[in-house]
Amino acid sequence: MRDHQREVTTTGVPPWKSPVALSVTLHLLILGIALAGWSWTSTDHEPAPRSISARLITQQEPEPSPVVEPVDQQKRDEERRAEEQRRKEEAERQRQEEEARRIAEQKRQQEQMRLQQQKEQERQEAEAKELEARKAREAEAARQKAEAEAKERARQKAEEEKRRQEEAKRKAEEEKRRQEEQRKREEAERKRQEEQARQEAERKRLEAERKLREQQLEAQAEAAQRAREEEARRQREAAAAKAREAQMLSESEKYQALIREQLSNAWYPPSSATEDMSARVQIMLLPTGELARAELVSSSGNRAFDNSALQAVRSLQRYPIPNDRSTFDRYFRQFTIEFNPRRMNR
Repeated sequence: MRDHQREVTTTGVPPWKSPVALSVTLHLLILGIALAGWSWTSTDHEPAPRSISARLITQQEPEPSPVVEPVDQQKRDEERRAEEQRRKEEAERQRQEEEARRIAEQKRQQEQMRLQQQKEQERQEAEAKELEARKAREAEAARQKAEAEAKERARQKAEEEKRRQEEAKRKAEEEKRRQEEQRKREEAERKRQEEQARQEAERKRLEAERKLREQQLEAQAEAAQRAREEEARRQREAAAAKAREAQMLSESEKYQALIREQLSNAWYPPSSATEDMSARVQIMLLPTGELARAELVSSSGNRAFDNSALQAVRSLQRYPIPNDRSTFDRYFRQFTIEFNPRRMNR
């Protein structure tokens, strides 16, 4: 057995005189005699021997069989134990190597998973930035389109006004030519009926003056109408700008409240802080809501208090900002937050 040591019991009797050794020796002798007799009887072509010589072997003095001495047995046991110990150490070494390989493989898989998650996060951030850039491009394209349409409408209106003036001028010239022709006809008629021609000429003159006055009044009315329309347009634009300003202000107040709330939750003032301490920090943000820079512009006089305010500002990974770029540029690209225990907890 490999896992158990064989016990050796000594009785004080020589090994070759033990009953077991004598029994083994006797059986070996009997087996040898049987084999010798079989070999004698199995040779058919050889003549039978004329005489047989035999020697009687007694049981009292058997030949001693090789018996392992206790010292050799102990040495082999020690060698066996040493071999078993070596195998155990080899198995333990292989187990440790296998465990090291398993841990290394697990670390490699974890690192690969971390890299995959990092790549996925970078891909999502890139997609978010691309989406924001695309929205900005679309907004800019819409603005440019609106400006182009407005310019086109203004151009068409100017061309229409120019055509109207040219048409009025053409009509006036035609009227002038017609009057000149009429005058020539009247001059010819005057020779025939001078008095009637003079009366007709007076009547036409008065009629021309009336038409001219009507044209002047109509032109003045059109100019006044255009002025009223222009004034109404300016008022609408002013109202729209005022409404836009109010909307931006309301939007900025909402996000300022969100920022103040998150900073209040992230701020842990030192135990030495008092309600009279106040520190003002200037915050500069990127269009993505990430912090670009934070500077202390007004110290409280307590370095720990100032550092806690700066730490709170830098702890926010992304600030809540409005989607409208104009509102962000005006109110959130650069602003100042005051840290005061009394006002921040309101």
